[in-house]
Amino acid sequence: MTTPGRLPEPYGQGQGANLADILERVLDKGVVIAGDIRINLLDIELLTIKLRLIVASVDKAKEMGIDWWESDPALSTNARHKELARENEELRQRLAELESGRAPKEETP
Repeated sequence: MTTPGRLPEPYGQGQGANLADILERVLDKGVVIAGDIRINLLDIELLTIKLRLIVASVDKAKEMGIDWWESDPALSTNARHKELARENEELRQRLAELESGRAPKEETP
């Protein structure tokens, strides 16, 4: 209980926990926050938003099998180089086919 003129004691006093300790624990263990938002009108679903947030260290995320940033060309220079090399090889093959007089195979999406 606080008395007039006296401030309450800070949270966690005596335990020595500070923001760095808390952040280290969260990143070491990981935290998952999940939620769905649905907007219905007369039993007709108009909008569904699924939110998933994972807060973890890179090492912990890799441990959980999450490593999508390594293959995303927008986030990884290694992935960007692989994408450019693949595209370059495709263009070389098409050029070789055109130069040899063979019609390139059309791919259907």
